[in-house]
Amino acid sequence: MRPFKFTGPASPGAAIAAAAANQHAKFIAGGTNLLDLMKEDVERPDELIDVSALPFTRIERIVSARGTGVSIGGMARNTDTANHPLIRKDFPLLSQAILAGASAQIRNMASNGGNLLQRTRCPYFYDTAMPCNKRAPGTGCGAREGFSRMHAIFGWSEKCVAVHPSDMCVALAALDAMVHITGTNGKKRSIAFTDFHRLPGDTAEKDNNLEHGELITAIEIPDNHFSNHSYYLKIRDRASYAFALVSVAAGVEANGNNIVKAHIALGGVAHKPWRAVEAEDFLAGKAASEDNFKKAAGLAIVNARPLAYNSFKPGMCKMAIVHALNKAMKGSNS
Repeated sequence: MRPFKFTGPASPGAAIAAAAANQHAKFIAGGTNLLDLMKEDVERPDELIDVSALPFTRIERIVSARGTGVSIGGMARNTDTANHPLIRKDFPLLSQAILAGASAQIRNMASNGGNLLQRTRCPYFYDTAMPCNKRAPGTGCGAREGFSRMHAIFGWSEKCVAVHPSDMCVALAALDAMVHITGTNGKKRSIAFTDFHRLPGDTAEKDNNLEHGELITAIEIPDNHFSNHSYYLKIRDRASYAFALVSVAAGVEANGNNIVKAHIALGGVAHKPWRAVEAEDFLAGKAASEDNFKKAAGLAIVNARPLAYNSFKPGMCKMAIVHALNKAMKGSNS
């Protein structure tokens, strides 16, 4: 690990100003991803700005321009968020997704904002001897012609085929979350969650649409009617501490056995959480039947472009969507 300066500003303004003054500075909260990357010499900040003590840990009901909902602080821990009574009762999909991720020890340290900002676990990204446009723009993508079993089937480019690793983010995409951000001079802005992360295009090194020095202060989730019919399914190589081959966050608003609205997001398949919009549109107003679930799942994978070693993923996605919708309709929202 390279030498770095460590600071702990007492206020959000001071933290943001410190980051803005140094293009090589990074915010750190739990450090569960950043420190690993520094040890591997993938990330090389010369200053770490500790934001873990800043006052963005509240989880509370709010009324905003979007209506009623809940706000979860950017510095709240993943464990505290997953186990909060408001989240477990009204947004069980988020609780399920968080608890499916990492290990209890990591969830106890990881912040919500940091979860959104974690970087891919692509082995070519972590190996500094290999070409990687995300780590070193212009060097190429080792995974493109390499062992691509864990990699993308949607939205990838010749520059990058990595996938986003978060479980929490898949649920937030399905829940139409909004990310609240504060930048220099106290400037505030908000980004719809589905616009927060980026597809690789020609700028694979950019994971999201944050500007340097901007700080995630809160994540807002609008109220919905999914609490009784939601399910997070994660398919992985082992039962714990493994990243998703495919995951599905499914939330259904139902009137009896008829679907009023369904939200479906996929993980492990793209550079960002992937909303299955075609499947959602098809299901609106349909009966909650196995046949309709299969048709919707078929629509969700129409644009899949598997790589050399992940041709199983489209079929896995299809089966996973059907299973998650069935579980959601049965009220499996523990």
